[in-house]
Amino acid sequence: MLSLLMIQDTNLSVRKVVEELDNSFLHRIVDVFIYKIKIGSQFSISLAGILAIILTFYVTKRILGFATKTISSRLSDEHKLKFSSLFVFGKYVIYAFVFIEVCESVGINITPLLTASAALLVGVGLALQTLFQDILSGIFIIVDKTLKVGDIIEIEDQIAQVEEIKLRSTRAITIENKVLIIPNHKYLTNNLYNWTQNNKVVKESIKVGVAYGSDTKLVKELLLKAVSAHSKVLTKPEPIVFFENFGDSALEFNVVFGVKKSIEAHFYKSDIRFEIDRLFREHNIEVPFPQRVVHHINSEA
Repeated sequence: MLSLLMIQDTNLSVRKVVEELDNSFLHRIVDVFIYKIKIGSQFSISLAGILAIILTFYVTKRILGFATKTISSRLSDEHKLKFSSLFVFGKYVIYAFVFIEVCESVGINITPLLTASAALLVGVGLALQTLFQDILSGIFIIVDKTLKVGDIIEIEDQIAQVEEIKLRSTRAITIENKVLIIPNHKYLTNNLYNWTQNNKVVKESIKVGVAYGSDTKLVKELLLKAVSAHSKVLTKPEPIVFFENFGDSALEFNVVFGVKKSIEAHFYKSDIRFEIDRLFREHNIEVPFPQRVVHHINSEA
């Protein structure tokens, strides 16, 4: 009986020692996690705070990813592109808000940091002014539908077809099949011609001058014949010829015709000009050179 009591006392002593060791070890671990490392005189952070920030950003990223997939799956392709572009901007705003909130919750005072870096932030803001203009312009373009994928545009004497609209820039393909990256702020500072937004039919024109004395009715017939012979020219609206003016050196005509929305209209016009030249030569219609008449008056001394 006595031996049994001694064994029980021994077990209790061992348990107390183990508990004291466990508590001491746990306290040490907790102390390590909550120990604040001072960075400067006003800023400090602990390991627990760093882990909390990392975990919060990870959870935020997963939630935003899930929300993006859920909403995008219910949208059409056109609206999906708009949502993804706007969401990129919104995501940065959410991350900034989360960062401020999590720093405040773990006891990190970022006010001194923001105050100390105010001058730097002003400089960065000025340097990123164009970037902000691009982002805001991209939002306006997406919201008010100024541009759509597939539109043919003309900006700064460049003609291109829109392939992709992003928040900062627009990607387009030129007539020469070159990739044109257009910063979105260009749409606010330059005139933009959208050839295809209101209608799928684009009206093109070719101007030509003929010599004085030419048969104007024949010129009209040949112009209509050259235009109508091209397979890409539409029958409706019908091509039409305008006798625009009596020029300094020629009778000026303008033939107007419709083509479908296409970036290749430049090539169609070239083909038609070749045909006009052939028909004019065949019917002896002359395209004159610019002429100037100079009168010389001899004055007697």
